[in-house]
Amino acid sequence: MPRIISRKDPATFKTLPLYVEATPDGIAYQSLGRPLNFSEMLERRKPVELHDSQRFAVELANLGVSVRLTLNWQGREYWVLVRQRRQDRGDVVLKLISGYVPAHELNLPLLTALQEVAEECLLETSEGWLYGRFGDTWLPAPYEGSLKYRENAHFRLSPLSGAARPVQCGNLTLLERPRAYVHVPTASLQLVYDLRLDLPKDAKQLSLLHVDEHLENGKLIARLDHARPDLYLIPLEQGRPTAELLTLRQGQLVPAATRGLWLAESFAAQEGWLVRDERIRWRDWLTLQNLTPKAQKAGPGTVRAGATPAPRVRLDTAAAV
Repeated sequence: MPRIISRKDPATFKTLPLYVEATPDGIAYQSLGRPLNFSEMLERRKPVELHDSQRFAVELANLGVSVRLTLNWQGREYWVLVRQRRQDRGDVVLKLISGYVPAHELNLPLLTALQEVAEECLLETSEGWLYGRFGDTWLPAPYEGSLKYRENAHFRLSPLSGAARPVQCGNLTLLERPRAYVHVPTASLQLVYDLRLDLPKDAKQLSLLHVDEHLENGKLIARLDHARPDLYLIPLEQGRPTAELLTLRQGQLVPAATRGLWLAESFAAQEGWLVRDERIRWRDWLTLQNLTPKAQKAGPGTVRAGATPAPRVRLDTAAAV
């Protein structure tokens, strides 16, 4: 049964609209106007017209962050994705760990990115849940009152190589060099941080679970559901993604079905500084990456092409089709 592990008041969230200037060499943003609450921000997230993808100046609704998290587990690497039903866009996608940057962290969006990892990506072992650290900084433990965290073990986050073009907040260059793009349909500036997650050596029977918040009766409710971990892995080979999708439960990798699957816009093609799509089909993303799904032989215990086997994890993506 799903278990409520936190309640929040959305009225405490405030963000700021942005003024963004881009050139072929870099992109810079600064706050603009008065703070906005969540509803006011959503009202501003409407398509903008930008004809030059490399050079422009524009007012945008908000700053968002995502984390392309690379999990190092048992000698292999995996990208971590989460499933989200996006109420404002009426679809279901797999996306990077992500969130909105509040006003007080506009010049330090990495803090928001770390907070989102702590809130959305939960690591359970046979001995309890894992705290996390980024360098010398402990990540917050937002569900400490509801979950049993281990005191003698934690995972570590570290930065991977940053993007080639710099991002500035005012006159300050963001040292981690996140990838940046303007999402045209939602009039938002998005920063994507590339981070690595290393596990403690004694992380046994590891399970990965995603927790997402939903607005219910004026409160943001976070539920944990072991039956629906909603956290997925794309295996990497020599740093490149493969055409597989998996979940991890009690130390076992389980294939996930990809029929009808959509990925969020951060996986779509980027033109200059712009991403114009709302989302991209899994199969179209494979084509974009020059990836081909591995052929599967028909027979006992195997899967015929196009079939969805019982043991495979279903994503319930019908609403996204």
